[in-house]
Amino acid sequence: MFTGIVEELGEIAGIEPLSDAARLSIRGKTVTADAGHGDSIAVNGVCLTVVDVEGEVFTADVMKETLDRSSLGALGPGSPVNLERAVRADQRLGGHIVQGHVDGTGVLLSREPAEHWEVVRISLPAELDRYVVEKGSIAVDGISLTVMSVGSGGFAVSLIPTTLSLTTLGAKRPGDPVNLEVDVIAKHVEKLVGAYAPAGGPARDTATEQTEQTTEQTEQVERP
Repeated sequence: MFTGIVEELGEIAGIEPLSDAARLSIRGKTVTADAGHGDSIAVNGVCLTVVDVEGEVFTADVMKETLDRSSLGALGPGSPVNLERAVRADQRLGGHIVQGHVDGTGVLLSREPAEHWEVVRISLPAELDRYVVEKGSIAVDGISLTVMSVGSGGFAVSLIPTTLSLTTLGAKRPGDPVNLEVDVIAKHVEKLVGAYAPAGGPARDTATEQTEQTTEQTEQVERP
């Protein structure tokens, strides 16, 4: 699990294409300081497992499913990437719960610079729209961000100077793809509520149904 607080801006050192996957070599001084075989490191929001570490470079295998669902397949040697090690149980949860399981990709639509921040608008796949709410959290290329507004087909976030200078979003341009991970809690709530919803109707609370049954029985007894 991750928090969406990027530790450093690394870069792709090399890519080895495989028949149905790819092996990435990624340079990052901070994340490799204590990394070992089997550790998890988020690369642009995608949780990857460390295969090997040599100096400041670690390698990780990326399967076809990940390449299809994320923007990792569009990267090349020298591409900057956001890096974050898995959170420890004794650390502060500075951002929000991020699994590193990308739900889909969006496209940076526009940038509006201001004096001390910048508003960035990003497209949102229709199937993810219901999970994104104003003032809620979303991970963009592994960065925990607060949704400023949600509109038709997209959302906006406000980026502070630190985010602009220390992550990939500082250099992204309109048309560039980004990885998106919505709040997993929203998806769990949807599934749980849906389990109690009758087909074609809204969800009903069990306690509410019991109360209605009791009221109906009382009315039948009191009826002359």
